[in-house]
Amino acid sequence: MSLPPHPDTPKCPYSLAILLTSFILLGAIYAVATPLFEISDELWHYPMVKHLADGNGLPVQDPALPTPWRQEGSQPPLYYALMAFATRWIDTRDVDQVRWLNPHVDNGIITADRNNNIIIHTDRERAAWPWRGTVLAVRLIRLLSVLLGAGTVYFTYRLALELMPEQTGLALAAAGFAAFTPMFLFISASVNNDNLAIFFSAWALWLMARWLREPPRLGWQHVLMGAVLGGAALSKVSALGLFPLAGAALLFSHFRHRSFSDRQQLLIAFYSLLLCFGLAVLLCGWWYWRNHHLYGDWLGWNKFIDIVGRRPHPATLAQLWGERVGFMQAYWGLFGGVSVPMPGWTYTVLNMIMGSALIGLGWAALRALWLARAELALSPPKGGLHFVLPRLQSPGVLMGLFLVAWIILIFIGLIRWTSLTWASQGRLIFPAISAISVLVVAGLAQLARLVRLHPSFFVLPAVAFMALLSTAVPVAVIAPHYAPPPELTPEQIAAIPHRVDADFTGEMKLLGYDLETDTVLPGEAVRLTLYWQSQIQMDRNWSVFVHVVDDQGVIVAQRDRYPGEGTLATTLLHPGQTFADRYVIPLPAATYSPAAAQIQVGLYDLLDGLRLPVVGDGDEVTLAPLSIRARPGNVPNAVRQNFGNLVQLAGYDMGTRVLRPGETLRVTLYW
Repeated sequence: MSLPPHPDTPKCPYSLAILLTSFILLGAIYAVATPLFEISDELWHYPMVKHLADGNGLPVQDPALPTPWRQEGSQPPLYYALMAFATRWIDTRDVDQVRWLNPHVDNGIITADRNNNIIIHTDRERAAWPWRGTVLAVRLIRLLSVLLGAGTVYFTYRLALELMPEQTGLALAAAGFAAFTPMFLFISASVNNDNLAIFFSAWALWLMARWLREPPRLGWQHVLMGAVLGGAALSKVSALGLFPLAGAALLFSHFRHRSFSDRQQLLIAFYSLLLCFGLAVLLCGWWYWRNHHLYGDWLGWNKFIDIVGRRPHPATLAQLWGERVGFMQAYWGLFGGVSVPMPGWTYTVLNMIMGSALIGLGWAALRALWLARAELALSPPKGGLHFVLPRLQSPGVLMGLFLVAWIILIFIGLIRWTSLTWASQGRLIFPAISAISVLVVAGLAQLARLVRLHPSFFVLPAVAFMALLSTAVPVAVIAPHYAPPPELTPEQIAAIPHRVDADFTGEMKLLGYDLETDTVLPGEAVRLTLYWQSQIQMDRNWSVFVHVVDDQGVIVAQRDRYPGEGTLATTLLHPGQTFADRYVIPLPAATYSPAAAQIQVGLYDLLDGLRLPVVGDGDEVTLAPLSIRARPGNVPNAVRQNFGNLVQLAGYDMGTRVLRPGETLRVTLYW
């Protein structure tokens, strides 16, 4: 079976140039719209860059010694070194003023009342151009990372052309599918070593695809692949999976039409492997040897996991399957510290696109196997690699299999990794985003052909939807989530439902509150809005506490955070500033009911626990009463606690819940 001619390297078409320009502009919008350090792990990645930019060497990781880069010091260093070189001229001594940690942050948790900002953002960061100091350094690195993302989009296009020669439209669609994946844009616009690893992975896959179509010459092509593999492995450990894939591609290209008994061809293949992988090991091997020398661990995983935190027990496949919803959300778009979601319906649409593509690919695979079976009956096995079914030797099918193999390798590595630590995030398979995007578009095209439609019938709406979605995300999802609450107008102050005017020692005043409902069931949430006014320029950062206290004096639920839904530190408030502050306080499902309760509000300093007194009456304000109603049903305090699928605790009842020494606690359990 003759091979299709290798397409000449095409000139960059205008449509591809427009796509790349759109990606860069959109990436720049993400880079500016997203507040500093509010992108997955950027909080730790940038200190690693700064450490090198300040002239320090590679750190030796020790879980007992806290560092600002934490686990990222265990990552291969190429990305950090390049970005350190690009920003070494910037004075970043203000990093601690910009990187001001939110002590109450709900990181990795989707909440109804925000408080997901990892950082307290100040006017230093919000200042208009020209940027200075750490703000300039981080945003410059973000923009450079966007260029790496554009490189990934470009190589996705070239990879798709290898799989689907002369189908420029589908190749552009594959590149667009990658470019307009919102989470890929988000990560591309961040300080994150993933960006370099993703770029090298896309480049390597394209080179392998060329090898599968036409065997490489002994020389510059092997050197280039070796450099790309070495760079990838020096960017992220997961890129090591490219090595066996590249070796398989090289061997297959050499022996597709030759026998293994051909000594001359064996010698050529040996020298090809030696040149390619020798250079790769020369570039990256020192890092893995350093890990082994320092930690007794070639990959450096043990120190990484000791710092970031291990699961109490390795996760089973069933447990990981239970985390699939969050995994897919974090592939499509789960922003901030994986705590800022898009609207729920968008995930449904995106998953339907992926599911449709899988149907198309499945049909194409079954058809290829059926045709291959027919060809096998006509073509007996031959020497060399001719034992492979003739149809499965076609470049397009081979490339598809290699892309699937790369995705599987990435998944295997991620499953192993996330079984040890909490890392069920779809963004971690982005080194395979080029392969995924090409296969998704190919699958949609096959599905269209199955129902006798033009491929664009399914492909264009999918890419167009993703383009519109990714354009809307920065302004409709990300930026509003981190915006501080606006100042109240006189009309809004006058309309406060319940006035309190509680004076916290002349520093803060609780003007009033609004309670959505005064009755709640266990498992539901108390929804409360507080209205505050700062009275002076404060020198302490006061935290707000909201306690739900039952009639026995037991705090059954609480919410502690900085004011302004976590966005405002009180030392940054100007005298007279007023704002509304929403709270959503979930009651545990096991909360005792029925019970009377009340809401208590106060201010305290997290550093020493000191409470700010209320003028004339203690150090807290008691708001309106709250009724915790019993759930309907015959069993009181239903909990449904399963014990190994053998017996289930259905509920409980208690007499007195507050005891004195010597008294007896009486509990009735319902099974």
